[in-house]
Amino acid sequence: MIRIAMTKTLSSGKSQVKFTVEEEDNAQYGYLLVSEPKPVGDILEEIKHRLEKRRAEIKNINPFFPVLPMEGEGDFLLFSA
Repeated sequence: MIRIAMTKTLSSGKSQVKFTVEEEDNAQYGYLLVSEPKPVGDILEEIKHRLEKRRAEIKNINPFFPVLPMEGEGDFLLFSA
């Protein structure tokens, strides 16, 4: 389950959306940087898409060179709670 915790407007004019992800095996929180106003449903879909992309990339990590792919993710941060 994804919940939006708060939205904060930054001095740059962008919005910082803080969210939490609650799953059976782990809890996470993160931030999504949004450059234009969007409906909550669109923001939730963007977060779901980014989470799925991140999980797919983690599954494809080379066990001999385990470096997490992070390029292009400066506007999406995810942490373990």
